[in-house]
Amino acid sequence: MRIFLFGLLAAASLAACGVDGEPVRPALNAGMSVSSSGVHAGGSVGVQKGPLNILLGF
Repeated sequence: MRIFLFGLLAAASLAACGVDGEPVRPALNAGMSVSSSGVHAGGSVGVQKGPLNILLGF
């Protein structure tokens, strides 16, 4: 599972660096919540170009 996520992140990073065209700005979102059942962390990484957003949440 970790290898798959690493590969997906590497592919998104390669696509975001502008190898095939002009650069696309990567997006990163992170958060943390605390509740009575414990502490939970989450976030997402992705790319945004115009009205199109592609995000991968974790």
